[in-house]
Amino acid sequence: MPDQSKPVVYHIPVCPFSQRLEILLELKGLRDRVAFHVIDITKPRPDWLLELTDGTTALPVLATENGGVIKESLVIMAYLEDRFAERRVARADAYERAVENMLIAREGPFTATGYMFVLNQDPAARAGFHDKMLGHYRDFDRFLRKHNPDGPFLFDRFGLAETVFTPIFMRFWFLDYYEDFDLPVEGFERVAAWREACLAHPAAGQVSREEIVKLYYDYAQGAGNGALLPGRTKSSFVFEPSWRARPWPPRAKYGEPADDAALGLA
Repeated sequence: MPDQSKPVVYHIPVCPFSQRLEILLELKGLRDRVAFHVIDITKPRPDWLLELTDGTTALPVLATENGGVIKESLVIMAYLEDRFAERRVARADAYERAVENMLIAREGPFTATGYMFVLNQDPAARAGFHDKMLGHYRDFDRFLRKHNPDGPFLFDRFGLAETVFTPIFMRFWFLDYYEDFDLPVEGFERVAAWREACLAHPAAGQVSREEIVKLYYDYAQGAGNGALLPGRTKSSFVFEPSWRARPWPPRAKYGEPADDAALGLA
């Protein structure tokens, strides 16, 4: 169990919900005030972690120095905002904070749709997921045009809403790669500008497109959270061999799945 001389976040590799905590701390200039401890998603949770979390397996989880445990990334973000209030990322104005929260409230359904899309194994269902994703983006576009039509962010800077959504935009590189999904050129200009500004922000450089595409290959084959696919001996989420040493996976997700050797895992 790691040293608890400062708050510790326990998380899984390339977890978007953990990355939003890292981005928040980068924006505050306080990344070194919280330790991050990686948990191997391909193995059962260690007993000491299950004891810490009262048996729950969802991550990230933050453990405070005095033994407190905080779950759910948005709750952890609120804690970090209050705990390290020197440079707040959330809006100070009450109305602007409410607008920020209205946009953040849309993240859950958006994220769920994207993950169900990549996990989907039925080619006939692709069009439905595609249209549902566009519906989310269309809603974001209207919201952003109403509150800040000139953009690129929701307000005048990369803020809390951007911190919440940017890791999800990054994970959805797997939709671009495995489902050839992207926004149409016309009708989505405002949300496209927001997404691109989020992806380009220097505080959001913790992961790369290559890393996400390689590690999420098993999701594209219907196996999430480190589950092992039939005929495979290693998950695409294993630490070794490193994702950097592996070839790019095949983009075709509905044909014959790649084996360990083709994925550079053998």
